[in-house]
Amino acid sequence: NRKYKLAIDDFEEVERQHPNSEWAAHAQVMAGYSAYKGAQYDDAIVILDRFVKLHPTHPSTPYAYYLSALCYYTQISDVGRDQKMSEKARDALKDVIARFPESDYARDAKVKLDLTEDHLAGKEMEIGRYYLKRQDYPAAINRFKYVLDNFQTTSHVPEALHRMVECYLRLGVIPEAKKYAAVLGYNNP
Repeated sequence: NRKYKLAIDDFEEVERQHPNSEWAAHAQVMAGYSAYKGAQYDDAIVILDRFVKLHPTHPSTPYAYYLSALCYYTQISDVGRDQKMSEKARDALKDVIARFPESDYARDAKVKLDLTEDHLAGKEMEIGRYYLKRQDYPAAINRFKYVLDNFQTTSHVPEALHRMVECYLRLGVIPEAKKYAAVLGYNNP
């Protein structure tokens, strides 16, 4: 009934009253899920981390890792803000993929990881465009190059290549501009 705080309390009470029952572990996971649904992400992460430490081989452990990653993923803000949550989401999603590669959670984590990395690349592009606008070409080049080196599968690569050409042309470094233009033309005819 969307009374998530009450649900968390009730699930934690099951764990307190019946710590050795099979329901105690399930109650912990459900408390974490309730906290997630109630947008109490920090609480959910704490509950789920505790579950994982107490029950590393439980059948619900992959779900606990995945749900913890979702807590970070859900908190990703727009590219104009600090990207700490995006970085934490990326790390948590990679952890799910590495630990449980054959699970349904890993498949979904891969999709969310791609979106997270695209978001992080978008932040770098925004900073690079800021430097470009201010005519600080070396700083802009560093940001665009970072995108090319670290986010090669994102949707921002063609623009990063284009901006690299633009920066090098404005600096008068024609061979470098031609190099990036050739790559851009080859990959994006």
